[in-house]
Amino acid sequence: MARKKISTTVYITPEQNEKLKLLHERTKVPVAVYIREGIDLVLERHEAELPGQLTLDATTKGS
Repeated sequence: MARKKISTTVYITPEQNEKLKLLHERTKVPVAVYIREGIDLVLERHEAELPGQLTLDATTKGS
């Protein structure tokens, strides 16, 4: 079952648009999939800055 998606507006450069279109033409993967993958990469890179549950190791460093 497909997950629900939220619609949003993103502004990209003309160069990014052209490269995404070319990638889509060659792979037949929708541009939206590549944009979501890019968002996932950014979120993964900045995971430490997001709120979340502390690990046991992180809670004992101050002791």
